[in-house]
Parts: sequence; C-alpha cells; structure tokens
Amino acid sequence: MKIRTLVLAMAASFATLQSPVTLAQATPAVVAKPANAYSSGVVYDWFFLALQLIQQTPGFSPPVASRALGYMGLTLYESVVPGMPGYQSLAGQLNQLSSLPWAQPDEPLHWPTVANASLATMTRMMFSNASAENKARIDTLERSLPLKYTQDFDPNSVTAEITNRSETFGKLMAMAIMTWARTDGGHEAWGPIRRHQQNYVPPSGTGKWSATPPAFAAPLLPYWGKNRPFVMKTADDCPAPMPPAYSEEPGSAFYKDGMEVYQISRAATQEQRQFALYWADDAGKTPTPAGHWAYVANDLLRAKKADLGSAAEVFARLNMAMSDAFVAAWNTKYKLNVLRPVTYVQLVIDSNWTPSLIPTPPFPDYPSGHSVQSSAASAVLGKEFGANTSFIDNTHNDRGWGPRTFKSFKEAADEAAASRVYAGIHYRFASDGGKPQGQCVADKVLGLKFKR
Repeated sequence: MKIRTLVLAMAASFATLQSPVTLAQATPAVVAKPANAYSSGVVYDWFFLALQLIQQTPGFSPPVASRALGYMGLTLYESVVPGMPGYQSLAGQLNQLSSLPWAQPDEPLHWPTVANASLATMTRMMFSNASAENKARIDTLERSLPLKYTQDFDPNSVTAEITNRSETFGKLMAMAIMTWARTDGGHEAWGPIRRHQQNYVPPSGTGKWSATPPAFAAPLLPYWGKNRPFVMKTADDCPAPMPPAYSEEPGSAFYKDGMEVYQISRAATQEQRQFALYWADDAGKTPTPAGHWAYVANDLLRAKKADLGSAAEVFARLNMAMSDAFVAAWNTKYKLNVLRPVTYVQLVIDSNWTPSLIPTPPFPDYPSGHSVQSSAASAVLGKEFGANTSFIDNTHNDRGWGPRTFKSFKEAADEAAASRVYAGIHYRFASDGGKPQGQCVADKVLGLKFKR
C-alpha cells in the first residue's frame, strides 16, 4: 500500500514541497545554514549506540539488524535532505514510498536538531523491545548531544522556536518512514509467527537442507526473502548464480567443495582460524555482519571529519544496500535449500565430523549471507570513499581481535566471505556465489538519484 498522509496535526506546518530550504529562501531574521555546515557528530553517536543496541536487544539476528540500520540510514537522510541544496528525497524511487513530509521554505530548521530528533525517534521504534536500561540510554543520548556538540548547537543562533520546529519535523519524518516500514513484511519478525503464515517445513529430498547440530534449531526467518526491499523491485532482481549440482561422487564439483571444508577444518592455519573468528559477527555477541560494516563507515566518517549531509548520504546508501542484500540472500537460500557442509560431510565423508570453531547457523547454505552482504557493503563504500581506500577496522578491539588494517574494502569483503569456509559452515561455491549477488544489490542502490 502507498504511504498515506501522517499525523495531520503535526504535518500542518510542513507542507509538501519540491525544493529544499536554501539560504535565499530563509526569512531575513534567521539564516538557515545548510546541512553541510555542521559536523556529523550527532550521526556518529547515534549509530555507535545503535550497534550496541543490536548486540544487546533480543531478536536482532543479522537480517533483522540490517533492516533496522537500513531504516535508520534512510530516516537520517530524509530528515536532513531539505537542507542539502542540489539533493532530493528518495520518495518515488523506493518501493511503495510515494511521498514524505517536506520542510516549509520560509521556516528555517536547524539540521543537527532535526537529525537528533529523527534518529532518537526511529531508534526507539526500531528497538522497542530494548531493556529499560537501554531505553534510558536512548533518552540520555538525545538530551546530551546538544551539550556535547556545542559548535553545532549554538544557542546564540538557534532559537527556541527553531529548536521546537526542528524537533517536530525530525519526529514527523521518523514516524512517516516507520509507517511505511511496518508494511514491508519484516516488522517484528522476531515475534510469534504471523497467523496468516503457516509454520515453515523445509522440503525433503537429496541434497536439501535439514536442521543441523548441535542445536538442531528451527530455520531462521524462512520468509525474510519475501520482504519488500528498499531498492530492488523484488528479491529476484538480484539472483545468485546457480550452485553446482548436488553430487556425492568423488571428483564432482560439489564433492570437492565439501571435501575442502572438511580438510581445512582438520588442518586450519592460525590465520584461517583468526579470519573465521574475526568475521563471525555472532548475534547477541557482536553488532552482527551489517553492524561490522556500519562500524567501519562510522569510523571513516569521523576520521575524515565528514559533514552532516555527507554522513547522511553514506549511511542511507550503505545501510539500504546491506538490508536488501540480506533479503536477496535469504530469498535464494530458501528457494534452493542447499544442505550445509556439516550434513554433507557426515553423510558422505566422515560421520563424526562437526565444525569446531563456529556452530552452523540454522538456515540453508547457499549463498553465504556474509558474502552477499559484505560484497554489497564494500562496493558501496568503495564508491563513496574510493575503491583503493585503506582503512583500520576497530570493530572488535574490545574483544581482543583488532585493530586490523585492510588495503581496500574489497580485500576485507573477500576475507569475510572466505572466513565462512575456514569456519566450516559454508562451501567455497557459497562464498564465491554470494559475491555477484551482493554486487548486483550495490549496483541497484548506487543507481538511486540522490542529486537533482
């Protein structure tokens, strides 16, 4: 369904227009500075907190986490784009999002205040099941940022009227986007199965996925691939190449990849073990794979002293790409239902074998979600910062795994993809097959017209 006019009382003073606030349009009494006149400090702090909330909030598996980050990135961008001359809203380009609130040209807004209010509101709604302590952290952060970034929240130039109007607009934007988010099929996916959906029963047959040891858990989010993406029209817009035909014959492509997993697990090098654990990004212990790349982007933006508008564009592109990547990957996983290496090796090679580094996650093998999502993320970051940009990854410093330096985003993405083979939970063809799917998603996102 198309998004409808929201919260009419709040929206009354924000008529939908087609051009952003500019200096020439501002009232003579107060000159509205553009978004790029401010730092991205507000952005850094909100996404830093979001990554902690992903780790500490029940139900935030990798796909769910990527979705939350996707809507946060879009909310940030849409809340400040009226203050970005030459840029435009993405309404009309994203699926089933025909319109969003826009700012009155003769009523100046303070963009850090807008961003603070919109991210606070969206964070509360996305993490509605956070602990009471973490909900208090959200409230505290919203109140503290104007005091922390005094250079952006100058009380001599930001009147109470502008502050109130800016907070209202930020909240309105978050509510509008959340109304749209609730129709995507993924809202509250960690809760009870929807009544109109039957319990998922994996298809049986040779080479098909079945629950894996040690937990033999139920399949995770089997309908996630049917969610409405941000940019792809449907998940089928970015298919993965077909995996090799299932075979138990020695010498076949499938057998070779199964044997490779088995052999690596029995004689993994220290480096391979390190890569496997570094990129594990387990839910409940880390910010998940999408959070790992968001952490990298946050650090890069801070190091480059990015302005508010630039940070908004980066997080909108990156986070929507990662969210769509998980939709595409899950669509393929549950269409093909390829069995995991632990099942194949126990059936064909060694009945006593199990991966020793990481438990096999409860969903089909092909393609590797790490591969799809990391390839999409690296392509977007390469476009935003430069393909050959070297960077320091500090994501896991507090876990004793960093910092680590990479020569490029692609180098990091390739390592993330290969890490799942070293961990014993994906075939090589699943690692390789996810890369073109992730690149396809990135191409779709990079094709969006941010500038007018």
